Amino acid sequence: MSLAEETSPTGPVLEGLSTLARDAAASIDEIYALARTRVAIVVSRDGKIQHDLMERDQHATHGLAWLATYRATLSQLADYATRLEADGRFGEMEALLVQACFGEYLNQINGGIPMTQVEFVRPSDIGLTWEEMAPLRSGACAELRAHGCTSNVRKRITELMIEADGAATFGDAGLDETLDQMRTEIRRYVDANVAPHAHEWHLKNEYVPLQVIADVAELGVFSLTLPEQYGGLGLGKESMCVISEELSRGYIAVGSLGTRAEIAAELILTGGTEEQKQKWLPKIASGEILPTAVFTEPNTGSDLGSLRTRAVLDGDVYKVTGNKTWITHPVRADVMTLMVRTNPNEKGYRGLSMMLAEKPRGTDENPFPAEGMSGSEIEVLGYRGMKEYEIAFDGFEVAKENLLGGEEGQGFKQLMQTFESARIQTASRAVGVCQNALEIGMRYAQERIQFDKPIISFPRISDKLAMIAVETMAARQLTYYSARQKDSGKRCDIEAGMAKLLGARAAWAAADNVLQIHGGNGFALEYEISRVLCDARILNIFEGAGEIQAQVIARRLLEGAN
Repeated sequence: MSLAEETSPTGPVLEGLSTLARDAAASIDEIYALARTRVAIVVSRDGKIQHDLMERDQHATHGLAWLATYRATLSQLADYATRLEADGRFGEMEALLVQACFGEYLNQINGGIPMTQVEFVRPSDIGLTWEEMAPLRSGACAELRAHGCTSNVRKRITELMIEADGAATFGDAGLDETLDQMRTEIRRYVDANVAPHAHEWHLKNEYVPLQVIADVAELGVFSLTLPEQYGGLGLGKESMCVISEELSRGYIAVGSLGTRAEIAAELILTGGTEEQKQKWLPKIASGEILPTAVFTEPNTGSDLGSLRTRAVLDGDVYKVTGNKTWITHPVRADVMTLMVRTNPNEKGYRGLSMMLAEKPRGTDENPFPAEGMSGSEIEVLGYRGMKEYEIAFDGFEVAKENLLGGEEGQGFKQLMQTFESARIQTASRAVGVCQNALEIGMRYAQERIQFDKPIISFPRISDKLAMIAVETMAARQLTYYSARQKDSGKRCDIEAGMAKLLGARAAWAAADNVLQIHGGNGFALEYEISRVLCDARILNIFEGAGEIQAQVIARRLLEGAN
């Protein structure tokens, strides 16, 4: 008998789990409120949050963002447990995933939350004393910390996953019937047409085939969240999460096709004129045109206020000059959402404008057959299938009528309106990558024989797989929650940022641990996990690097602390 079994008298599933989860989540609310107050004092001057002080104490401010992310995750898991219990859907697997996450995350809150592999947030870092952490040492928190994530629990999670052989998602995701049917339809397509070929496309650095793009369009991926009046299906962001997750489970490049459409459509829908909406949105929805986002410049990274690419009005056209980098899928795109500086006298964000820059499709032989536009491919470790480019503009012409919204100086504001959806979408892709890694790991661990038995029978292997399943469900529920907030019309930049922050970390951990399960084979290019590891790594960089994301979350949290 193991130590865990000796100290866990209640067996794998804790009695009254949903109540324990709600009570523990309430205790974390108290701890978070106190931490927020303490950090706010440190980064305030004359009663106001100061940017320079936040930068000076980034470990504390980013630590607060991570504590808030854990708080939101546990709160959503408690709600998930309550909902499924009421519907009679809260089975053994669902219960074990919830309680294991509570057990692990509560212990991490008490001992140290990993922001990265080498950076941990201790309670003292965010102003909390040993005495003030007392709620974690009693009641529901103590019960879950001691018995929520024992070796017995982890072993049972893995056993249930083995029993569910062939399942693409372990545990009821809590979706309604319509969304569950959508998931099933996309899953069938991915399993037949994407997953069997993804690794070959990656190794050859080939584009996602145009037939797959046509199929994805036919399945409604590009039209999901657009209003029906513009050729869309009029569905919510939660549907986008489900579809993006399933596509990314097959290959992140296919899941990311929807991101291009999502960003462009949201920009036009929220910032465009009615004429621009009528012209562009139905074509994006149908897949007739493919968009790409052209924002980032060399040496600017996340500092969009430093963009230098110029657009000068000359009669009925703007002439664009400057350089852009890390542009995804530009060769086969028909329109670029292009951020430029139209007023050089306005520094920072105020002089920026957004354009809908039309361009002809290119080929590998002639990637940019447009006057005033050239580029070169950036070779990358992963996230292939659409290809990354550096682009140079030299007098490239954009029709005046394609200035988004018809007014200069609105570009940054227009872009900011898309960040919530973009980050929710990225979080969904991260969940798909988590699920992909988990499935690969489960197959390999059952097939690989060492010392006369499958390696999944070894606890350190089994534990890895169980905890990947736990974090996948945690990231999934937080992502769905952020989408529901968006669908209800509420501001959700904090929730979307948290979902991306957690999802990106979970995806990297999942891929890294499954590669470890493969041993030396995982380091061989022929094994799928080598691709998934490379694909997972980008998630903590694009759509706001993890450090920037934590800074943004902390700023928003602290704005309401005084």
